[in-house]
Amino acid sequence: MDRLKQYLNTTSTDEIHSSEIVKILKDLDDKSFYKSLSSIPKELIAKVALELPDRYFEDVIEKFSSKDIALSLMQLESDDQTDFIQELEDIDNSMAKKVFNFLHKDDQADILQLKKYSEDDAGAYMQLEVYTAKLHNSVNSVIKDFVKLRKKNELENVNYLFVTDDEDILRYGIGLDSLLIFNFNTTLAQNIDENPEKYKPIVAYDYEDINSVVHKFQEYDLASMPVINDKGVLLGRITSDDIYDIIDELATDQMYNLAGVDEDAEEDDDLLKAGKTRALWLGLNLITAISASLVIGMFEETLATVVALAILMPIVASMGGNAGTQSLTVVVRQLALGDIAKNDAFRTIKKEVILSLANGLIFAIIMGVIASFWFDKWMLGIVIALSMVINLLMAGFFGSMVPLLLKRVGVDPAIGSTVILTTITDVVGFFSFLGLATLILI
Repeated sequence: MDRLKQYLNTTSTDEIHSSEIVKILKDLDDKSFYKSLSSIPKELIAKVALELPDRYFEDVIEKFSSKDIALSLMQLESDDQTDFIQELEDIDNSMAKKVFNFLHKDDQADILQLKKYSEDDAGAYMQLEVYTAKLHNSVNSVIKDFVKLRKKNELENVNYLFVTDDEDILRYGIGLDSLLIFNFNTTLAQNIDENPEKYKPIVAYDYEDINSVVHKFQEYDLASMPVINDKGVLLGRITSDDIYDIIDELATDQMYNLAGVDEDAEEDDDLLKAGKTRALWLGLNLITAISASLVIGMFEETLATVVALAILMPIVASMGGNAGTQSLTVVVRQLALGDIAKNDAFRTIKKEVILSLANGLIFAIIMGVIASFWFDKWMLGIVIALSMVINLLMAGFFGSMVPLLLKRVGVDPAIGSTVILTTITDVVGFFSFLGLATLILI
């Protein structure tokens, strides 16, 4: 008996979790993986397909009929339904239409509403399923409705009650902990009137940038957030699990961009596609390497006279590159988290310059002494020490300034910073080292 069947046969139906199925499937070899797909409970097909890495999505849907997929899709929230349909459209548009046509009309309407938003809009991440109450509702009736809907599994992640007026304008947001201490025999309005400011909700607008919404979740430590339109009408909610996914995606994008690779290409099994994106970045780095070589070529006679310079050159460039990367990584990450305010650039640059200068002085002394004894030339030690101070100072300055400038002009700091910084640290490192050597040693 394979691992998936064993799990399903030894677990009660209401305890079967899609995440456990996904964990088992990911650990299987290709042959066992494909064989086990048919064992996935039909009601969990869509959920498992979404939770697996993207490269498995097509393999899962090929195992089941359009009707089976649609029935499983109706078990999901509207935001997950939309994600599934959009991913299916990218792979097989014809099958996506068949699945969509099998769905209930309400589900179809929800998907069409969410698809109108771009991936940067908060509305693209909201669930349209949201329980609301009116100001004139009694607390007792609201609690009873909550209990009824929860027993039917029609509500998930319930921790916040949205209160609207008769025109569906969002007025208040009440946490369940507050709702439970209300007077059950009076209306919501009567309870809220005791301290209305306490229940003013933190909201997201449907066309607001999702990154701004992420910052709100982090700043106010929210579990969910209502989404409204420009007229204040409640449209849905964004929950913390969606925010965690977005944060993971942003972090992944940053890591890939800093390394010069494309997330979509790397998730794809198409080697040619991944190779092209990497080749483009490597081509830019080749230009960097050539520019550094041209600087070295300017001091050909100096290198011929003092051969020890060729041995020590990589040390200067490497230390500068690593110091610059440290500053760059810190600043890019802080920008992504919103920890650097608009008028905070000087403080950030100053901090990185001081740190780089301090490290530059420490390692300049260490390397200066090593070089002096290594080649028995005290002046050579002075040359490499001065060069390291200059290069690490420039690395800290440009490592912090480049991403800040890119952010200022509307370019993702993670995309172009590495190439620019590498060029600067290599050129400055070689030029300062060989230039000082020419002045002092020749």
